[in-house]
Amino acid sequence: MRWTLHPVPTAEKIDHLADALQVDTIIASLLVQRGVETFEQAKKFFRPSLTDLHDPFLMQDMQQAVTRIEQAIDTSENIMVYGDYDVDGTTSVALMSTYLDTISSQVTTYIPDRYDEGYGVSYQGIDFAADNDITLIVALDCGIKAIDKVAYAKSKGIDFIICDHHRPGDKIPDAVAVLDPKRADCTYPYKELCGCGVGFKLIQALAYTRGQTMETLLPYLDLVVTAIAADIVPITGENRVLAYHGLQIINDQPRIGIQALLEQAKKDTFTITDVVFMIAPRINAAGRMKHGLHAVQLLKEMDVATALQYASEIEAYNSDRKETDKKITKEALLQIEENQEQDRYTTVVFQEDWHKGVIGIVASRLIETYYRPTLVFTQSGDKLAASARSVKGFDVYNALQQCADYLEQFGGHKYAAGLTMRPEQYPLFKQKFEEVVAATIDKRLLTPEIQIDAAIELTQITPKFFRILKQFGPFGPGNMHPTFMTEQVIDTGYAKCVGADEKHLKCSIQKDHITFGAIGFNLGDKYTLVQDRQRCRVAYAIEENVWNDQVSIQLKLKGIA
Repeated sequence: MRWTLHPVPTAEKIDHLADALQVDTIIASLLVQRGVETFEQAKKFFRPSLTDLHDPFLMQDMQQAVTRIEQAIDTSENIMVYGDYDVDGTTSVALMSTYLDTISSQVTTYIPDRYDEGYGVSYQGIDFAADNDITLIVALDCGIKAIDKVAYAKSKGIDFIICDHHRPGDKIPDAVAVLDPKRADCTYPYKELCGCGVGFKLIQALAYTRGQTMETLLPYLDLVVTAIAADIVPITGENRVLAYHGLQIINDQPRIGIQALLEQAKKDTFTITDVVFMIAPRINAAGRMKHGLHAVQLLKEMDVATALQYASEIEAYNSDRKETDKKITKEALLQIEENQEQDRYTTVVFQEDWHKGVIGIVASRLIETYYRPTLVFTQSGDKLAASARSVKGFDVYNALQQCADYLEQFGGHKYAAGLTMRPEQYPLFKQKFEEVVAATIDKRLLTPEIQIDAAIELTQITPKFFRILKQFGPFGPGNMHPTFMTEQVIDTGYAKCVGADEKHLKCSIQKDHITFGAIGFNLGDKYTLVQDRQRCRVAYAIEENVWNDQVSIQLKLKGIA
């Protein structure tokens, strides 16, 4: 584990901001690290306003998209809302179809089957549209590389509008409109929207055209924040505004489907972390274990009893998913050992009967053991399909681009991608991918890093300090939960290993007569560093602990040295 201390901003910048905001210098330093240097920027950071959202018509092709949808509504055309089977795709389809349902009765939804059709726009989906007299498809969270498929649809008299956020290839599909802020010719000011975010910009444009206000669109933001959290996009700029207000909707007036998913949780307030760990995996489980349409139905459901029924079915899929990914992870770890591949720069594993729905999760799990770019393959029809995951700082999409000769197709972004290939290419690809990564990765990236925002003393952790810190949320990439370091602390004698297999460490951290309870997940092996009141340094986030209705500040340990 590498400990990296974030460079401290200049004293001048810190003092200026501390003075302007009347906060202590640690808070000011954290803000400057996040690009917040003036009173005005701080106001936008702490009070994200919907008025800070960009004009949707700044996005390339937005006018064409709105004009085509309005034309379809005026002439009573059948419209199909098409999306991928993951959280970003299913929330996008629920968002777009729910909005279009308010202005047309000719709207249907379509999610490809993960196993029969695979990722993205499919020929089966287009044939379904042709058979059902559908003349306009709005594709969300996919389509940016569907050049042949859009041409095939055109030959059948079907138009496409694409709302995507993945990187385009050399060519853009010949659709009526291609909305993607990552297009080279798109000057939209914010590039990091998720697919559901791009879909939201389209309904925002439609709403403006129809004279509707932002108030009309507020109820859709619970879907947008769910996609932002699940897709691990930066929670900066426009995403921060959408996530902030989306969380308010989840807490105050969530749609019936999301409420049903949260029934199990006995909590008063939900954070972005709850969305990541409680809502997203359950929505994902439908597409992984059964079919993504189950998730769309739940997210659109208006009847409480039916929503609870859907949610309990999805809960069962989620339990299956957990069992399956546990079993496959075990098999994959065994395969790495049997092949004696513990010391490679990459993990590439394959077994033909692995469940295609969980290989992405398994890839992430393997990184917990072998911290390096990882691909998990399974058989999919007559091809192999894989999910790729990367380590912080390494662009796995670029690495795959250098192996493109061996691939049928691939897509994704810096830290996650999907691909297919012919079975005979597997050994050649595996060798090439290892060579590419070995040649291009900074070797330091192969050791997990704890990034520390500031070194502080326990005496500085006051209720006021924590109250301001909480307002830094919602947290996520680009605005991570601040991590602090304190040196020369001791455990007061309470340290013990807890949880299944005693994997976690519970202790009581003290310095200068100030004591805080602390929990370190997966840090059970660090017990020897804190026993017998040995002095050590700790890296931690500060969080709220609720126990028997008592609220206290606790330290969530990230590392002990």
